[in-house]
Amino acid sequence: MPKKVRIPTPLRKLTNNEELVEVNAATIGEAIAELQRRFPGIQERLLDDTGAVRRFVNVYVNQEDIRFLQNQQTPVKDGDEISIIPAIAGG
Repeated sequence: MPKKVRIPTPLRKLTNNEELVEVNAATIGEAIAELQRRFPGIQERLLDDTGAVRRFVNVYVNQEDIRFLQNQQTPVKDGDEISIIPAIAGG
């Protein structure tokens, strides 16, 4: 069973306006790689030059921040939902 990735509004122009994209991946890193293969340009919005998730991008697996799990090595299993949430600055 595939995992669902929730795409934030600012990135939907890269996914043909799809809000939910299904991927077959064992980890967050594999999910990002599959998104890049299918939607070129999305990876550079999510990862910095070192390959780490950008500071202003939050990635969650079932509402748990991957920074408190295993980052891109965080395993995902069937039925999990991955959410990509851009940080919002306020003043």
